[in-house]
Amino acid sequence: MTADDHAPRSRTAQRTSLFPPQHGAWAFLGLPLALGFLVGDPTWAWLPLAWAWIAAYPASYFVLSYVRARRPERFRRPLLVWVALFAPAGLAAVVLRPWLLWVGVLYLASFAVNLAYARRNRERDLVNDAVFVAQCSGIVVVTGLVGDDPDAAMPAALLSAVPSQAWLLAVACALVLLGSTLHVKSLLRERRDPRYARASRAFAVACLLASPLLALAWHLPAGWLFVPAFAVLAGRALRRDWSGMRPGTIGMVELAGFVVLLAAAASAVAAA
Repeated sequence: MTADDHAPRSRTAQRTSLFPPQHGAWAFLGLPLALGFLVGDPTWAWLPLAWAWIAAYPASYFVLSYVRARRPERFRRPLLVWVALFAPAGLAAVVLRPWLLWVGVLYLASFAVNLAYARRNRERDLVNDAVFVAQCSGIVVVTGLVGDDPDAAMPAALLSAVPSQAWLLAVACALVLLGSTLHVKSLLRERRDPRYARASRAFAVACLLASPLLALAWHLPAGWLFVPAFAVLAGRALRRDWSGMRPGTIGMVELAGFVVLLAAAASAVAAA
């Protein structure tokens, strides 16, 4: 035993990381943004929107950590950092698109669900995950609307201004993210519960069978481009031998699936 064994830990070592440990969540944030960029006209308003959207996740993560922690002071520093990064971008986005205030109210209401699960230390529940998927998928529509900048202020008028392609991409995004959630749970946290593996495979097959309906709603022949993407995702879920695969490798496979869907969506938009 050396003197270092009794030395106090360095201040750096004691500090909580500024970044959430959920690395896969960043892909969940990036996919809907990229899909939304496909259906709206390019605008400078996308910059503060994207900044606010990306910063909102770690800010919300540390809010939830602060609420449920026995020593909440550990999370005060990262919480303040991310709120400080989120606030100016969120304000700029609202100044450019005042109707985003309605979107903020809706997201705050959904965050109340996350908060309720955090208070009970049940953040990993599938319902809470589904709420996060809905929040992510919704940004597809929001991003498209920010690009189109409709001349509307009330929620009903805003909803009617959403292009059909944005709704369809939001649906596709939700299916992919929910399927990814089930698949990763079945391989990692819930790997000892065979129900998750069965649910993951069944959901992936159901999405593949439903993909022709998405193609028809998009309009043929461009819509057919979505079917191969869901076939790839179904093949990934139906593979049975994942033993020995590291979490990082699993995450890269999921990221590849997201890229496949994004490529299919970009091609469908270009061909429409």
